[in-house]
Amino acid sequence: MNHFLDIHKTDPSALRSMIDQASSMKQARQGRPKGMPDDDQPLAGRMVAMIFEKPSTRTRVSFDVGVRQMGGQSMVLSGNDMQLGHGETIADTARVLSRYVDMIMIRTFDETVLTEMAEYADVPVINGLTDRTHPCQIMADVLTYEEHRGPIKGAQVVWAGDGNNVCASFLHAAGQFGFDMTFTGPAQLDPEEEFVGLARSKGSKIVIERDAMKAVEGADLVVADTWVSMHDAQSVRERRHNLLRAYQVNEALMAAAKPDALFMHCLPAHREEEVTSAVMDGPQSVIFDEAENRLHAQKAVMRWCLGL
Repeated sequence: MNHFLDIHKTDPSALRSMIDQASSMKQARQGRPKGMPDDDQPLAGRMVAMIFEKPSTRTRVSFDVGVRQMGGQSMVLSGNDMQLGHGETIADTARVLSRYVDMIMIRTFDETVLTEMAEYADVPVINGLTDRTHPCQIMADVLTYEEHRGPIKGAQVVWAGDGNNVCASFLHAAGQFGFDMTFTGPAQLDPEEEFVGLARSKGSKIVIERDAMKAVEGADLVVADTWVSMHDAQSVRERRHNLLRAYQVNEALMAAAKPDALFMHCLPAHREEEVTSAVMDGPQSVIFDEAENRLHAQKAVMRWCLGL
């Protein structure tokens, strides 16, 4: 049994195996109807619980479809339905769910909910997102990059904007997959020093550069994410827009990167805020390949968690 809690907590050889398996499974499905099951049914007879304290489109649909394509069944549970951590402790919830299901995916706010769930569960637990990290997204991003440009090892990745949970998992991936990364954004929104240090300790070159145009010079990949959360108050939104306006990914910024640089965004995007529609819909954008690859990457993650 393996938990998939964070990229830096997973052996690099296991990560590589998951990316390679995801690519193989995707190729095997070429031309099939979306609802047709895989030839291989490793989750047959297995039940996966998916817990959502945060709303979701891509995570919910991609995990649900992935479970079904591999022959399993899924149940979707909301934090409100379960009173997670309120009416019952996380530890007791983990113990109970382990008697009913074969695997748990949880999308939550506080990282300690995830870690406590994994500590007390007798089945694999997958991090579907916390306020601190988003490892499944970055597995899809690595898969997407390698589909278009080959091995990500040695690549130059630039993160533009807020050093948030997705940025954190990109830093984890830099150390585990062997690429370099530049963060460009305001000092108030720098990524956590711990995560920067982890990547550097693995040999990755991590640079903080306030000038966005300078940051993207030589970039193989430029990545952005939303500037605001759906939960942010209007005053917070205005402050963050003022802080981040200089880090919008637009045509001029992409032109300063390598001519064949890719653009990624985990979606949903606020068009004309963190990125312009011209970039999102342009030839360098791979955002919809990236969204699709959540399905394939997570299928490989689930198989690895169950030793399949």
